[in-house]
Amino acid sequence: MFARNVTFHLKSNMLSDYTRAFEKDVLPLLRKQNGFKDEITFCGQGGIDVTAISIWENKKDADNYNTSTYPQVLKTLARFIEGTPQVHTSDVVASTLQQHQLVTA
Repeated sequence: MFARNVTFHLKSNMLSDYTRAFEKDVLPLLRKQNGFKDEITFCGQGGIDVTAISIWENKKDADNYNTSTYPQVLKTLARFIEGTPQVHTSDVVASTLQQHQLVTA
């Protein structure tokens, strides 16, 4: 598995608006992507610093999302974000996600 870790700053008092837009507009796009497994988003105290981690079947699927759909996601969320999101990628070396999917599948 492969992970994309995106960190960014929200504009003041935008956490609830961001969350609604993410659930309504972004999650449906992610779920349509080949290889998409899961998404988890964290927000620091104060509702400004956000980390969003998406898990992918492999690097190729994550790269395809990055070039084809991520620009659209950025446009959708731009009104909530201050500055430029930072994207880091890595191989997943341990996860319970795959074990959970085998049990529930």
